[in-house]
Amino acid sequence: MRASFVFSEVITGLRRNITMTIAMILTTAISLGLLGGGLLIVRTIGKMQANFLSALQVEVNLDDAVSAGDPNCTQSICAGLRADLTNYPGVVSVQFQNRNQTFAKAKAEFSNDPEMEQLVRPEAFPASLLVSLQNPTQSGVISAAFASKAGVRDVDDQGVFVQKLTDLLNGVRNATFLIALIQALAALMLISNTIQVSAFTRRTEVGIMRLVGATRWYTQLPFLLEAVVAGVVGAVLAVGGLVVAKVAFLDNIFGSVFSSTIIPKIGLLDIASVSPWLLLAAVGISALTGYVTLRLYVRL
Repeated sequence: MRASFVFSEVITGLRRNITMTIAMILTTAISLGLLGGGLLIVRTIGKMQANFLSALQVEVNLDDAVSAGDPNCTQSICAGLRADLTNYPGVVSVQFQNRNQTFAKAKAEFSNDPEMEQLVRPEAFPASLLVSLQNPTQSGVISAAFASKAGVRDVDDQGVFVQKLTDLLNGVRNATFLIALIQALAALMLISNTIQVSAFTRRTEVGIMRLVGATRWYTQLPFLLEAVVAGVVGAVLAVGGLVVAKVAFLDNIFGSVFSSTIIPKIGLLDIASVSPWLLLAAVGISALTGYVTLRLYVRL
């Protein structure tokens, strides 16, 4: 089998049906770009959960009477709550934070907003017992067990916030994958149609090749390679699109969110890590679609 002939036939086929080739490449690029976006969201969710869960604490906020009258957590109500929390199954540590410490922490957070910094007062903040758990995903158990105890104003379960944010990102991921699936179906149909048109326009020369002894695989291989080349080009465009979207869109619009560490920043290394999967998907889907099309609809 002469490789130069096969590749020349691939180039000829792609150039002969240039409009369909461009449409196939662009549709493939869009579907793979959306797939890559979904994979990046999956990675982001994993990082976010790991970051939040590693630092997650349950804040048992004390009522005004305890916050004002027991700054060292030595009286019976606060000391009893602290002891109960310390001995509770799954609790690693319990740290007491009095009202002034909570106020100082809040004031530091508002340091970039002078007006808000002037408005906050120590009386607006409760004393708290900060609870660290062996299994942060079980934070709701502490809330259920201690929310109604004497001296407790409320329980701030940070795990609820993490779960809501995770659910939101999961929803975005699912929508992205759904659109990617629709685009992928369109790409499959375009690949199939392109191969059929290409085979039809070269039916005479292929027939002559078969008459002089060319094997079925030899005559089919150029058409398969056309689909694969278009898929690879689409994958490269998809990766380039992800890089452009990160630099021109994500970094500019969500820069403040990334800097606050609420959502981990998507880096070029993340895009590089999903790129091989996009390339593999492009090659596999293109080759499989081409093979099935040639077996079912084209007789070479």
